[in-house]
Amino acid sequence: MTPPATHKLWGGRFAGGPSPLLDAINRSIGVDLRLWPHDVRLSQAWAAALAEGGVLTAEERDQIVAGLDRVAARIAAGEPPTAADEDVHTFVDRLLHEALGGAPAAGKLHTGRSRNDQVATATRLWALEACREVDAAARDLQAVLVARAEGLRHALMPAYTHLQRAQPVSAAHWLLSHVWPLARDRRRLAAAARGASTMPLGSGAVAGSAFPVPRESLRRALGFDAVSENSIDAVGDRDFVAEFLFALALMGAHLSRLAEDLILFGSSEFGFVRFGDGFSTGSSMMPQKRNPDALELARGAAARSLGDLVAMLGTLKGLPSGYNKDLQDDKRALFDAVDLALLVLPAVAGTVAELTFDEARLRAAVTPAMMATDLADHMVRGGATFREAHAAVGALVRAAEEQGVELDDLGAERMVAEHPALAGAEGALAAEASVAQREVRGGTGPKAVLLQLEEAKRAIAE
Repeated sequence: MTPPATHKLWGGRFAGGPSPLLDAINRSIGVDLRLWPHDVRLSQAWAAALAEGGVLTAEERDQIVAGLDRVAARIAAGEPPTAADEDVHTFVDRLLHEALGGAPAAGKLHTGRSRNDQVATATRLWALEACREVDAAARDLQAVLVARAEGLRHALMPAYTHLQRAQPVSAAHWLLSHVWPLARDRRRLAAAARGASTMPLGSGAVAGSAFPVPRESLRRALGFDAVSENSIDAVGDRDFVAEFLFALALMGAHLSRLAEDLILFGSSEFGFVRFGDGFSTGSSMMPQKRNPDALELARGAAARSLGDLVAMLGTLKGLPSGYNKDLQDDKRALFDAVDLALLVLPAVAGTVAELTFDEARLRAAVTPAMMATDLADHMVRGGATFREAHAAVGALVRAAEEQGVELDDLGAERMVAEHPALAGAEGALAAEASVAQREVRGGTGPKAVLLQLEEAKRAIAE
């Protein structure tokens, strides 16, 4: 079989071709092909900059821009790369030469630039777009959580610490506790986007372009916020990838925590929620099973996102300054983590939207012992110190456990015998009363939750 004609962007100083084994490990088009729209766009901007700098004529610029439009149309229509296309830049360059029929203008496009600043620019453009897409998916999940919370403002349930029942809260308050981590995640995504919005194009291979390309015009044309200040730093800088990966890894951890809550709450032992058909599966052996697979996959995905971040940081920490081929793998980690987030976020949102909450089961899980703190607070209002109150109520809890009864079964006489400040404390053992008095901002009181819902809606709109 005749090997395909080569269209390498390098090789003049080599007498022979590379080993097929090197080609196999060096060829990145299977990963970086998705950068093609950004490579085309930055190449068109580069052609305009070369014309402004006097390197291309206006006619050559227009030839290149029109040729790249035809290249984009071919790739969008499904034109595949060949075995000879080393990476996306080689692929686009080859198609440009074909589109221009071998016109000299095609060979001038790469003047003054390197694949080093080219790929750094294309990756930043891709990351900016991906930040917007992930942010939109996170916002959609927030909206689902808030919508479900609005319908559960009056449902009471246990809150947990150490996975032990702690104090009663509204179910809305629990749902909203998963909205605010996503708000922080979205702020981190915005920060990652700001970090990505610095343009390296014009840095060349490492020393800057030798031609007077107007980098400020390039920046405006490509929509970046700033121009890189140092060409050595610019071609090796992947801080923006690490920052994006950190935002995604922490978001994955937050989604995993939500998934774990729901997996537990959906078990027979809890029975707080029932999973819908659209985002759960059955067992190949046990006909009665309903498995929360979407949530379990979300929980597992968090480990992959963390792995992508660690792989990126591990790569960066061993590199000298300037560009090194290790950086070719930055896109593998970045693309994987983004793809994963864009699968997981809608799946979790769909799962939450389909949940059925068993409000009676939620309420039944709230026991009088969970109002022990309210008893202590009642004593403090009656003049006792909190240390006294803690000791007295602790003794009552122990007595109830030893007798195998609930705290409110001990009776008023036994309570007062423990401490006079417990007179009239029976009302403090009501869950509704416990929740109703926690109206501090951020608390679970009805008015505080209403305020929190409004704040959550504002956060989503931002």
